[in-house]
Amino acid sequence: MSFLRPIIVLGGLLAIWQTAVSAFEIAPFILPGPLSVISVAFERTDIIARHALVTLSEILLGLLFGTLFGSASALVMAYFRGARAWVLPVLVVSQAVPVFALAPVLVLWFGYGMAPKVAMATLIIYFPVTAAFYDGLRRTEVGWIDLARTMGASKAAILYHIRLPAALPAFSSGLRVAAAVAPIGAVVGEWVGSSAGLGYYMLLMNGRVQTAAMFAALFVLALMAVAIYFVIDRILRRLIDWQNELDPAVHD
Repeated sequence: MSFLRPIIVLGGLLAIWQTAVSAFEIAPFILPGPLSVISVAFERTDIIARHALVTLSEILLGLLFGTLFGSASALVMAYFRGARAWVLPVLVVSQAVPVFALAPVLVLWFGYGMAPKVAMATLIIYFPVTAAFYDGLRRTEVGWIDLARTMGASKAAILYHIRLPAALPAFSSGLRVAAAVAPIGAVVGEWVGSSAGLGYYMLLMNGRVQTAAMFAALFVLALMAVAIYFVIDRILRRLIDWQNELDPAVHD
């Protein structure tokens, strides 16, 4: 029954949306009804799919690089105390400076292609992955590590068999947050400067006052973001299935 819940929620939201548009007689150029939005989405499937593929590539590449850089930074901070003084300021600055303010600079440096959008998504993802993974590594049960050292385990063996599995729940939480915010970086980058992508298409349709087409792109973006989140969530649940067996909410 769990897979029916998102469908029921989506159907209820669409029904409320259509009822509000009909009841208050809202002009279509301000807020089109869901039926007209879905109709436009089917009429322009090829165009929207082409732009969606660009945005999806930017999001997935941002997730990949953000996760790699974040994991590497967390491992460096966990194992090298001297490196923390260098990595922590970078981690703080990555959040102190609004990433949206960096979008024009990234476009200036990397052009109007895919690179600045991937960089934006990477910057947004970097902090939650690094912070969560580092916290998980730092909170590994000391008794487990001491026991492994007593039995002659190497640092690599302790990392692989103890610290990484112990940090997986925290890392999974950070990665879920990253999956939820990853589309923001890609779309903001497209708004600042691009020639393809759902963000670019939304701006183009907004300038032409084709609100239904703009909402169609937004609807596809939302579905894509939700799909990415649930795919990553399912993969993470399989990786830490030993924790899920202890979580009653998983079996609801």
